[in-house]
Amino acid sequence: MQSNNHPAQANPAHLQEGFPCRLDWGRDGARRAAAAGDILIVVDVLSFSTAVATGVHHGAAIHPCADGESAGELASMLRAEPAVHRADVPERGRFSLSPLSWLGALEGVRAVLASPNGATCSRYAASVPALFVGGLVNAGAVARAATDAANGHGTITVLACGERWPAAGEDGTLRFAIEDYLAAGAIIAAIDCSRSPEAETCAAAFGATRNDLPRIIRECGSGRELAARGFGADVEHASRLNLYNTAAVMRDGWIVAQRM
Repeated sequence: MQSNNHPAQANPAHLQEGFPCRLDWGRDGARRAAAAGDILIVVDVLSFSTAVATGVHHGAAIHPCADGESAGELASMLRAEPAVHRADVPERGRFSLSPLSWLGALEGVRAVLASPNGATCSRYAASVPALFVGGLVNAGAVARAATDAANGHGTITVLACGERWPAAGEDGTLRFAIEDYLAAGAIIAAIDCSRSPEAETCAAAFGATRNDLPRIIRECGSGRELAARGFGADVEHASRLNLYNTAAVMRDGWIVAQRM
């Protein structure tokens, strides 16, 4: 998918040029990474990244579905099964943005997974040289895979997707998501190359909180919101650091496992 929009014009001073490891945000950040030809790591902890990391670890291949696309139509075209809303499992389908719904996935399952943040950013940046999907659960594996892909020469952008407000206010629709920032920091901390100040600060935030991640993720705004909807177990699962030794990498439009 190619977005009809272009990334917002940024002051060159804000592009973190000269640093092989950078931090960016949201859909505009995905477009910037695609335009620059960066290696991209998409981080959307609650819940796209954690669902994908869990699914591919258990053998699934997942095709991201962006905002404005129909998961059902895309699944039909790709001969896959569409993921459904969390509350519709198992009545209407097996898989959803709940990572726990992927625990029973079998090798060879093909599914289409929609989300307004992680899946949409993945689709916008599908043209990058290498695209990985990372969260806390696979932070170390994704960092190693991206480092291998860069091979000492490419630029790695770690993209904290953030959330989107239901209605835009004066500051726009993107909402800072602490869970994405800390997971991005966990990945950046495991990447052995020169980091921009933005990336370095993000890694430091993770380092300062890594021993208290379950409480922080549970009590942050996104964690409370998801728990209030009855999915507290998803929040707990998403806060487990380095649970999986598999990276999630996009190949020919499908996100699959890369064993590390």
